[in-house]
Amino acid sequence: MNGWIDEILELARRDEPAVLVTVADVRGSAPRETGAKMVVSSSHAFATIGGGELEFQCTRIASEILKRPDAPALELRKFTLGSNCGQCCGGVVDVLFDTVTSSRAAWIEELAAMRAERRDAILVTDLGNGEKTVVTAAGMRAYPARLEPQPATIASARELLATGAAACRVASHDSGRQYLLEPIRCGAFDVALFGAGHVGSALVAILSQLDCNIRWVDNRRGVFPESLPANVSVVETRNPMLEVSALPAGSYFLVMTHSHSLDFGICDRVLRRADFALCGLIGSRSKRRRFERLMRQQGMPEALIGRLTCPIGVPGVGGKRPQEIAVAVSAQLLQRQAAKSGTQPADNENVVYVETRR
Repeated sequence: MNGWIDEILELARRDEPAVLVTVADVRGSAPRETGAKMVVSSSHAFATIGGGELEFQCTRIASEILKRPDAPALELRKFTLGSNCGQCCGGVVDVLFDTVTSSRAAWIEELAAMRAERRDAILVTDLGNGEKTVVTAAGMRAYPARLEPQPATIASARELLATGAAACRVASHDSGRQYLLEPIRCGAFDVALFGAGHVGSALVAILSQLDCNIRWVDNRRGVFPESLPANVSVVETRNPMLEVSALPAGSYFLVMTHSHSLDFGICDRVLRRADFALCGLIGSRSKRRRFERLMRQQGMPEALIGRLTCPIGVPGVGGKRPQEIAVAVSAQLLQRQAAKSGTQPADNENVVYVETRR
């Protein structure tokens, strides 16, 4: 999730310095992955690099940096989680402390602009001096403009952009300098949510905090909140079914409108697309059986009917309050995404949390 971009921008607009704390490298087991970030200002901390003693120490260090006028703009520190932090993970984590002020925020503004245009990029940070380069498929821009990484590093960044791989630390063979390469993507996956009722609103509150793009659709006027996170776009339309074709292949469709007939029409269109990651319909098993019967009457192949997920949500939650349903559905979506991306076995239907080790 790239909420840290908005946080830094808002602080820069208020001329309030902040320290961007980034996990620059991980060796062994650690709470978070390379590229995890938090923002520390004089007033608060935003996001997390994993919590626990590591985060406590990093927050304290960042706060001390902000209090020191002579503090370097960039610091790289190593933490051995067992001996330094008393954490059971036992790995070694390199953490980057990068001071960002309004005069040094141009690269953040570019990342925000590219996100608005739905363009992916790689942020290249020189771990020696903190200089940034933003690399896209079309070109690159260095901050400051006079400094650029070695061509081999740019090539590595473009490879990362093309393959969709995770953030990593690399060394230039030409100069020996160390760089952190971080993908800044528009979203790891796309969600189409049909219905802005109580459950839909509860789902957006959870899913908007994840690394995804949400397209929220309803045919009623005035049902959407006035303020929404940056990764949520709303569509108020007379015919929500037409929005099914607007989503890219591999999207997750969640259907929970106020109308069963509208639910059916949306599900019918999603299933006939056949290129979706999930077609999830809120409702009971009897609602599913009714929809299946209607789909058979309309000649839909059994293979497509079988891909309808209803009821939705991981088993065992049981509650019917909107927030409880939203938690169960979000967990199911994350399971599917983990299986799709290869970080979780595809047949593991009941695991909600999986620890990954680098």
